[in-house]
Amino acid sequence: MDVEMRWEVIDALRNSGKGRLSYNSDWPQSSENAIESCKSPLLLSPHFGCILSRKFSSPISPVYSVDGLSGDPLITELDSSNHLSLFSENETSVLSPPDIGSKETEKSASAMDNELGTGPGLLLLSPRATKVEGCIRVMKEVHRSKGQTRVQKHQELQEKMIQGVSEMASEHLKQRVELMELKQRQDFQNIRDEMEKSGIEVLGRQEKLKEEHRHRTKILNLKLREAELQRQKQEELERQRLAEGRERWYRLNSIQEEVLQVNLQIDPKPRDLPGLDLSGYSVRGNQICSNVSELVRTTRAGEFPSQEVVDAAYHALQEIRALVTSMQQEITMAMEERNQKLKEEKAAQLKQLPQKQTNNTVADNPSMAQKYTQKKTGLQTKSDRSLLQWYQQLQDMCNQCFTSFDVLNSTKDPQEKKTRTELQKVAVMSVNQISGVSGSKLRGVFQKMDDLLSGRKVQCRDKSVSATQHPHGLDFVFYKVAEVFVKQGETEVSAHHETVFPIAVVASGIWELHPKFGDLFLAHLHKLCPYAVPYFPALKAGTSMEEYQRILGYHVHQSGVEQQDSFLKRMSGMMRLYAAIIQLRWPYGNKQGFHPHGLNNGWRWLAQMLNLEPVVDISATLIVDFLEVCGNALIREYQTQFWKMILSIEECYLPRIEAVSSPEHMGSVMRLKHFLQKCLKSKDIPLPKGYLKDSFWQS
Repeated sequence: MDVEMRWEVIDALRNSGKGRLSYNSDWPQSSENAIESCKSPLLLSPHFGCILSRKFSSPISPVYSVDGLSGDPLITELDSSNHLSLFSENETSVLSPPDIGSKETEKSASAMDNELGTGPGLLLLSPRATKVEGCIRVMKEVHRSKGQTRVQKHQELQEKMIQGVSEMASEHLKQRVELMELKQRQDFQNIRDEMEKSGIEVLGRQEKLKEEHRHRTKILNLKLREAELQRQKQEELERQRLAEGRERWYRLNSIQEEVLQVNLQIDPKPRDLPGLDLSGYSVRGNQICSNVSELVRTTRAGEFPSQEVVDAAYHALQEIRALVTSMQQEITMAMEERNQKLKEEKAAQLKQLPQKQTNNTVADNPSMAQKYTQKKTGLQTKSDRSLLQWYQQLQDMCNQCFTSFDVLNSTKDPQEKKTRTELQKVAVMSVNQISGVSGSKLRGVFQKMDDLLSGRKVQCRDKSVSATQHPHGLDFVFYKVAEVFVKQGETEVSAHHETVFPIAVVASGIWELHPKFGDLFLAHLHKLCPYAVPYFPALKAGTSMEEYQRILGYHVHQSGVEQQDSFLKRMSGMMRLYAAIIQLRWPYGNKQGFHPHGLNNGWRWLAQMLNLEPVVDISATLIVDFLEVCGNALIREYQTQFWKMILSIEECYLPRIEAVSSPEHMGSVMRLKHFLQKCLKSKDIPLPKGYLKDSFWQS
């Protein structure tokens, strides 16, 4: 029974819709048909509702649970007509599921009919078979749902795979596009960089070419400028040469004319002195005139005389002037002797004759009365005796100081030589360090110089030096410092006028603390520039012309005497230094004391200069230099009296200078004239350039 049941079940399964399905291992290739078959809904037999209705309505028929498998299997053949009449169409429609009625349902119903048979009776399954059938259908549904789930998962996996592949392809495409774009950008950037690089190189080459062009242009311009400057310099030198040549020619002619005029003053036999023989002066004067004429004749036609020729002519002029001066001195001495003899003779006669007769004699002789009553007129030819005595005392003191350390100068001891050299270096370096940079530096130089002259130790490079190391060291130091100060005026001040005030204020302060320095300074100054006394030395008998020129202040070398311009420049520098010293005081000294050599000496110098006969070039030059430096201080000190002196210079002294000055020596005269006119017009003399103001000492 059980075996038969099993075969029936197997047959039923085989004949079921599921059993009739064909299974193929290659079903994914025809997955669409498989999916469609799985999607078809479950179908019940059209007679299943009648069977269930009948079973539930019959009280005799046992109710079989679908969940259980117990019960008697019944297969009853019924009359198909009776069976079918028991069900109505409505009940069938009610008991059928909602999706029954489709074509698949009709096919399933027809298949079920085929299974049950179309005989006259309906084959009803037993409850067990029904249960099996239900289990089969449930299993079919489960498998179908699992198949659908797997298909859905497979579809989702395929979709995800397709989507991933699509996204990957899209990403790859995007990356490829980006790579292509990046490559394009890189290519474009490389091209642009190459273009920029080539452009920069082109610009660099252009700039280099421009720079080379500018450099060549600059060089050419410099060469052209140098050539132009050289040409202008040559033209200027040529003009200067011609001007100097013409000036030398005019000067030679003027010297010749002056020599001839001076020679005319030589009278071999003066009328007033018949016993005096001056034929020697006349012969020498004629020789000098002949020499000058010979110098003029040696100059070729169309050429200018050389400077040597002019210097020789000027030397001859000085010689004939000295000759005339000596002759005049001799004549003066002879006249003084004659007058003395006449006075002695007259005195003897007066003693012998009565007083009345003496009066009648004098009244009868008008010329003699005129000699007794005549007053001295004109300017002096010599300085006051007091000034000359003062000058001589200073020179004697300077010579005495020099003699005192002559032992140090002539020593052969190496240690003393070393001491002398170090002291001389300190003296020269101390004065040379004076500058107008700042007040503090000037104070340092002043302190060092004060220590040196006081015998204290002074640092010289890496050594300490003191003037007391030698018994005559102080005299040597005083002499050298004073000498170097005067040399500063001769060289530095003559070249740069504004440097005079720092030098002068230090010299004034040292002079105030050490009066011996002041005396030595004046002695050196008067020796190099006797016009600062003022003193115009006369040519003495037996003095050579070269020695006389040295006395006048000229530098005499083997090649000859220095030029007049150089001589005037040196005298001007020393005169400016003297004019600055007499008006300045060291600001950190004793303010209650007096200046050791103040403005009263400047007033005395100017007054004495105006009382002397003017000398060509030197008088006008020194007066204008003195007034430029010291004029403002003299105005503040003397006020109206000084202006009277300025007027006297313009009205009286200036015409005398113009009278004795030849046309080629009018430069200094015109300079003095313009200075006086400017001062009188503005009624003031301005402060000189480089004057030290109060703010200087705060620097």
